Amino acid sequence: MTLSRRAVLVGAAVGGVGASAVFGANMVGAQPIRHRAAGQDYLVGVGMADITGAPAGQGMMGYSEADQVTTGLLSRCYARAYIVVDQATGDRVAFVNTDNACLFQSVHLVVMQRLQQRFGDLYTERNVNLNATHNHNSCGGSAREYAYSLAAMGFQQNSHDAEVSGIVKAIVDAHENLGPGSIMLGHGELHDASANRSRVAFEANPDEDKAAFPDAIDPQVTVLRFRQGGRDVGAITWFATHGTSLTDRNTLISADNKGYASYRWEHDEMGVRHLDGPPSFVAAFPQTNAGDMTPNLWTRPMHPSGPTEDNRTNCAIIGERQYQAGRRAFDAAAPMSSAGVDSVLHYVNLADTAIDGDYTPDGKPARTSPAMMGAAAMATSTEDNWNSQLSFLQEGDSNPMVAALGGINSPIEQWMRDVQAPKLILAPLGVLPPRPWVPQIVPLQLMRIGDLVLASGPSEYTVVSGLRIRRLVSRALGVPLENVLLQGYANGYCGYVTTPEEYAVQQYEGGETLYGRWTLSAHMQEFDRLAKALAARVDLGRGPAPLDWTFGLQPNLLAPVPADLPHAGRAYGDVLTQPDANYAAGQTVSVEFVGAHPNNNFRPDGTYFEVQQGSGDDWQRVYDDNDWCTELHWSRPEGQPAASTITIRWTVPDSAPSGRYRIRYTGDSRDAAGSITEITGTSAEFVIA
Repeated sequence: MTLSRRAVLVGAAVGGVGASAVFGANMVGAQPIRHRAAGQDYLVGVGMADITGAPAGQGMMGYSEADQVTTGLLSRCYARAYIVVDQATGDRVAFVNTDNACLFQSVHLVVMQRLQQRFGDLYTERNVNLNATHNHNSCGGSAREYAYSLAAMGFQQNSHDAEVSGIVKAIVDAHENLGPGSIMLGHGELHDASANRSRVAFEANPDEDKAAFPDAIDPQVTVLRFRQGGRDVGAITWFATHGTSLTDRNTLISADNKGYASYRWEHDEMGVRHLDGPPSFVAAFPQTNAGDMTPNLWTRPMHPSGPTEDNRTNCAIIGERQYQAGRRAFDAAAPMSSAGVDSVLHYVNLADTAIDGDYTPDGKPARTSPAMMGAAAMATSTEDNWNSQLSFLQEGDSNPMVAALGGINSPIEQWMRDVQAPKLILAPLGVLPPRPWVPQIVPLQLMRIGDLVLASGPSEYTVVSGLRIRRLVSRALGVPLENVLLQGYANGYCGYVTTPEEYAVQQYEGGETLYGRWTLSAHMQEFDRLAKALAARVDLGRGPAPLDWTFGLQPNLLAPVPADLPHAGRAYGDVLTQPDANYAAGQTVSVEFVGAHPNNNFRPDGTYFEVQQGSGDDWQRVYDDNDWCTELHWSRPEGQPAASTITIRWTVPDSAPSGRYRIRYTGDSRDAAGSITEITGTSAEFVIA
């Protein structure tokens, strides 16, 4: 669809009324949308860097379970960055997708500070989008927000630093390899990688909304294909499904199903992360409105499974399906009709937003309130968890006082009727001392790359709540609905956004819609305002300043890690359990080493171990700690609280050639003075038949 400047920038927004009169703000000196020029319209760059964090002894992020503490590594987690510069205007945007549960506001703000120190005003809040895959098996403790740090055994400076440094490095790498290139847009559908885990809430929506999702899922797959100098260098594939395939029983750091999809594509494109250079192809799989979308297709309460009974198998299957769907859309991608990039960001105080009746189902004005966590949220999402920390709470729990007074439309106090009713409030996060435990002043952002528009917010949006926002943005900007995506988990994290109808049912998602029943209505109003301002080239300004999360006490609930000691009577690198002499495809090689605590050095530019294949006297790495066929397990030997056992497991793939192999471990020990020393160990040789 070809968009004229007048249609996009003015018509849908101000209806002939002067923009400054409508918005009371200054006009923006941004460039108009241009028709696509022949050849390469852009400078494009891609980058990728490690953000894994602590693989041993720290809390994990995603399920908020106190007993889910890391015991090793299944796959590394990465930040994947894409920079696009419009060669005609110099305008640029940076899009970064991270393999972790949430991109917390406290991390976002520090990343922005680091970018400002390095690049000045080149990369800012306005033109940088940081978002998470919402993988539930990433390292916790990186957040300074109490609700999320305390859920992962407290704030951990080492994991916070790993996350921030990796994101910044990915952006720097993308910036440094900018080159002339082009971008294409592809669409597709995927119907067997998600299910609606909150169907009872979905069914409460109006028929018009439900008709948009006949299977109660959002099957849309959207791909941007990046080329540089005639060569494919990257892809971004958006699809809505939760990162909960591995479930809360897993204690190995992993990137879950979307990370598996990235791994598959990058390996197929010969973009494996080698120690001697950057990847040649970067494939990100961000979320859209995945709030009520689960990859556990059988939707069994407290028994997450499907399409098989094995969670590890399910992770690979759901990841593979996303990869194949993304690849199909990538192969069919076509040049976009519009050129250029644009972006705008505005902070909104969701703890106190007055909402016009145009954005509420009943047409009445409403308000939001400070953040409140409900009983249903504390009860967990039963379709994605084996365990519940508070098993006496159930999805659907609501405030009995509201029900006794006749329901949410009864003559009760205004704040309860319009804001949090019928939620049974268990944790008033927005008013707890010494400061709010979650963000309440949050960023909303619009980013355009050619024909594609991202409406980005820091929450988990259900498919219908995402649809309602997308409709407004589509109308204001005059772009097709399929080219407007709701980019969730972006630039911060503050729970869920459900429709008012879904909220009233108080399933898990409604219980964690923090700012009350009208949270979506507030988002709709502010996104509509932002889109109209962008169309009219009106600057709304930054808005209210977000909280400075670096201020104040940061609790750490973990005991200090003692200085390392080897096993009694052994030396670092000794092999405790050697491999068998012979293996075949499908069998698992297991080797135990006398090691050191993995958190002494996360080895972001290296690896904890290598599976090496021999050729004469030469040994070459063929697999390492980022391959999905390998695992690293860490444990303490009984009665030795300062010693570490490192177990390396390799399940031999069908593609592994026959020959001689060995496993080589590399770690770092820390003595009582804090000095770090690299240690190594090598197993005996074994043969793959």
